[in-house]
Amino acid sequence: MKIQGKMFIWLSVFFLAVAVVYGVWSKEPVGTTALVLAFGLSIMIGFYLGFTARRVDVGAQDNKEADVADDAGEVGFFSPHSWQPLSLAAGAALAFMGVAIGWWLMYFSAPLLLIGLWGWVFEYYRGENRTQ
Repeated sequence: MKIQGKMFIWLSVFFLAVAVVYGVWSKEPVGTTALVLAFGLSIMIGFYLGFTARRVDVGAQDNKEADVADDAGEVGFFSPHSWQPLSLAAGAALAFMGVAIGWWLMYFSAPLLLIGLWGWVFEYYRGENRTQ
């Protein structure tokens, strides 16, 4: 994670330099604002990755002598048959269309968003307070 943190810090330096040059040269506020926001986002990600890298074990990507197989292993659990992202995506698409077409469309997108989010979060929940 250390190398990724440094990459984002350098990217943020680049964004800041481009924002200053673009802002002075073009005097256009929207592009300058976008570049300053890109600087802020990349500095936050770089700081987070650097902060986290100091508190976790050294990964294979930080070892110059590591092989590709050193980073192999389980990445995580991914649901093979979940329909919840489809509901969430349909609700999000309706919500974004509601911004362009009319806010009344939010009445139709909110239930889809809530059903998709609730279903995705509690899809594999098997705790002691589980409902039957």
